[in-house]
Amino acid sequence: MTDFLDSTPECCERIIGHARGTLKLASPLGLGKPNVLLNAVYARAVADPTLKLDIYTALSLARPAPKNDLERRFLGPFLDRHFGKDYPDLAWIAAQHAHALPANIRVHEFYLQSGAMLGVAQSQRDYASLNYTHVARDLAGMGINAIVQLVAARGQGAQRRYSLACNPDVTADLLDRMAATGAPRPLVVGVIHPELPFVGNEAEVDAAFFDIVLDDPRSAHVLFALPRSPVDTAEYALGLHASTLVRDGGTLQIGIGALSDALVHALLLRHRKNADYHAVLDALGNVDAELRARCGGSECFVRGLYGASEMVMDGFMHLARAGILSRRVFDDPDVEKALATGRDVDVSARRDGRYLRGAFYLGSKDFYAWLRGLDGEEFDGLSMTRVSDINQLYGGRETLDALQRRDARFFNTCMMATLLGAAVSDTLENGQVVSGVGGQYNFVAMAHALAGGRSILLLRATRSSRGKLHSNIVWNHCQHTIPRHLRDIYVTEYGAADLRGKSDEDCIIAMLAIADARFIDALAAQAKAAGKLRRDFGIPAAWRQNTPARLAAALAPHSEGFPRFPFGSDFDEVELRLLPALQRLQSLSANKLRFFGFALAAMLAGAPLAEDAPLYARMGLVQSRGLAQRLLRRLVAQALHGA
Repeated sequence: MTDFLDSTPECCERIIGHARGTLKLASPLGLGKPNVLLNAVYARAVADPTLKLDIYTALSLARPAPKNDLERRFLGPFLDRHFGKDYPDLAWIAAQHAHALPANIRVHEFYLQSGAMLGVAQSQRDYASLNYTHVARDLAGMGINAIVQLVAARGQGAQRRYSLACNPDVTADLLDRMAATGAPRPLVVGVIHPELPFVGNEAEVDAAFFDIVLDDPRSAHVLFALPRSPVDTAEYALGLHASTLVRDGGTLQIGIGALSDALVHALLLRHRKNADYHAVLDALGNVDAELRARCGGSECFVRGLYGASEMVMDGFMHLARAGILSRRVFDDPDVEKALATGRDVDVSARRDGRYLRGAFYLGSKDFYAWLRGLDGEEFDGLSMTRVSDINQLYGGRETLDALQRRDARFFNTCMMATLLGAAVSDTLENGQVVSGVGGQYNFVAMAHALAGGRSILLLRATRSSRGKLHSNIVWNHCQHTIPRHLRDIYVTEYGAADLRGKSDEDCIIAMLAIADARFIDALAAQAKAAGKLRRDFGIPAAWRQNTPARLAAALAPHSEGFPRFPFGSDFDEVELRLLPALQRLQSLSANKLRFFGFALAAMLAGAPLAEDAPLYARMGLVQSRGLAQRLLRRLVAQALHGA
């Protein structure tokens, strides 16, 4: 019997009473957390040290916290506008950062917001390294006695419909696992959010799925929306190379971030302006024509793509709007066999065709608006389902999944890759976790299991850290997310390296070819010293051109087609003018000597330009009081216009 409540405090007391002193509470990753209710439960545990609270979740989203006065002046007004002044951040995140999580509370996460918990001891100790598909299995033995989740609803009264919406990924699998082991059913609480986009098909559940449905206006805060990312020249180049590996009529998995945005932008260019696309590829150079012919293509999309991705995000929206995400799959083996072999099949009257399946969604405000606006075939064609159905081929659907996911391209990002083909995606050498494995291993393994499937790992060739440039292609690393025996395709801004089935030496040569020229000699020397690369191997002259300057020159004539924010920005015009200057200051601050010289030049420069008054007003620096504020204004002025 489902109880319907409209009071968060009452719901909280019901959960605490059900737990009887030991609350093991599970909540979905990302958007599906009911922050207001979770904060109420957390506050009760803080106030009552006899209550033992263990929270099992992942990807606890938090607004960025300004690190200094300059960041506060820029980020403060933006965050208030984007998230709302009353956005309820999860209370335990601040406690973790302050090393102040009470002894009776532990937070166990299997995936962390990227970089957010580096150096946060309590979070690092309680992190669990799990494949996404193993979460339900492992939680089933933890004694979970409550599950709380944000849900969407349509209609009123007895006709009201409910959807797990953004997170059908683990909840149903966990309940099934617990039932199969004879564990007591946990208290299942669905918290309605009026703005959460409703998704049908497998995500829709009956009211009886929940023990409690909470509909409290206090939970109707702004949904956590990711600000849209800028894309730079190297990322655009990387996306162009990656786009040539996608085969028309195939299947697509992509993640999130600038590299994924660059890939989507390149796919749109390939489809909408194919002549321009080819011109850019020619200018870019280093495109492996043999690999493109064997694994992908460069033509427009006629048959379209099918999306099967653990995460559904903005990129899929753009591909759907462009008509690229248009290949529909059917849960009928005979139909899929016919479609796979090119036989004519009349599917016009069927409403069970899916163009996109995912396990959870997360994105921008525009993305949520798109989801809310879907209707008819577009609504029916989107399926949010269990992660066990998306991230693996087991469970009785292997043959059908293989038919549907033909020519699958699993795009994921990594931080570093070794010359021998191992990937470092989630953990630093000292064991500090940056993010988590999530579903990456699952997708790499699937790529090897599926006929025609390929795993494609994307990474920038270099990174800057504390004012020093480093190669992201390395000889070795002690923390491997993907072992080298599962090596497949890597892509950097300098090209693609196909490692599948190759010898160690051939893998080393292929990876050197896509490394930054400034590091190639040292990398080759390490490989030679280890006896893995022949002593007489010489670096080809073409690889010496793997430089940012060459990329910039290649794309410069086509710059109009590669805007800084390819899909629009959440910043206003004044903020967009300020952003490069603030990023320049941030970069300079990594080197104390360089920053001192820059600050000295700022103090000796002329007065700030009158035309920049709106920028200083936005930063609260129009009437600067005190030396510190005057210096800030001078620094901003120098970053805007100084050499």
